[in-house]
Amino acid sequence: MANSPRMTVRNNAAAAQYELVADGAVIGLAQYQERPGQIAFVHTEIAPEVSGQGLGQVLVSAALDDARSKGLAVLPYCSFVRHYVETHPQYQDLVPPERRPAFGLPLTLPDAARKGSLE
Repeated sequence: MANSPRMTVRNNAAAAQYELVADGAVIGLAQYQERPGQIAFVHTEIAPEVSGQGLGQVLVSAALDDARSKGLAVLPYCSFVRHYVETHPQYQDLVPPERRPAFGLPLTLPDAARKGSLE
């Protein structure tokens, strides 16, 4: 299913969640709370029948890319999103510097994380 050409990620703003959709069915979601200038990710889940296929990473990377395109600061309260940001330095600049210690992220970003940063 991970190779399905009909797999997409959409922002369902009415439900406050990004949804991973395959062949018309929601198979994953990343719930969030949005405030002016920021988005807080609070929960992520993938359907049990497709877990372990890397689909959570597909979902979270698309959600973070969308947050970047909207200029939103990211607060990764969800442990899955937090781990993803921690292990993918190119997204660490999305977390405001003053909030990084609370999420176990470094104040100073590695060179790989500075490419999209305005710091």
